[in-house]
Amino acid sequence: MTEYRDNNSNRKGRPKWLLICLNLLLMTVIAVLLGWLALSWLDIWTGHGKESVVPDVKGMQFGAAETRLIDEGFIVEIADSVYDNHVKPGVVVDQNPRQNTRVKPGRLIYLTINAFSPKTVTVPRLTDISKRQARAILAGLGIKNVVEDTVISEFKDLVLGARCKGHRLMAGARVPVNSRIVLEVGDGMPGYDEDADTVADKTPEPVEKVDLF
Repeated sequence: MTEYRDNNSNRKGRPKWLLICLNLLLMTVIAVLLGWLALSWLDIWTGHGKESVVPDVKGMQFGAAETRLIDEGFIVEIADSVYDNHVKPGVVVDQNPRQNTRVKPGRLIYLTINAFSPKTVTVPRLTDISKRQARAILAGLGIKNVVEDTVISEFKDLVLGARCKGHRLMAGARVPVNSRIVLEVGDGMPGYDEDADTVADKTPEPVEKVDLF
């Protein structure tokens, strides 16, 4: 009974500030431990300190390029396609990130490939505008192969029609960007003399009959 009272006396005799300090110390140790564990897990998850070199896959067929990148731990995605008739279809023409770039393992690699067929575009109305405007519209659509066919018209440099592969090109038609577009442009009739034509078409006035005898 006396011993129990002595223990209670010792507990009651401990200062409160000591208990508060012990609790704060314990909380600090736990917080530091949790922070260290979180940072360690984050380093492992993000691959901190680990790097991979992006290989050069330009000029390779997409299938072969994809296989190589996956084998080296990358993720592959087609970002865009272009059409170049000087390059084989399905060949990688660009990549992002570039070759020899140091990146983290598992990085997404974007590839641009040469399309198997040219892109098609919708052609707006090309008639009743100047040839300069028509060329600017076609250039904005990516059509570069444009030629002019001069036709007889009093309106110089006015586009009177357009053809593609021998067919009349109407507004809203879809054509490949590598198509050859022929613009029918008025020549302004340079040899036409309006005054002479007016005189020739003028009906002579009737001559009044005069009886001299």
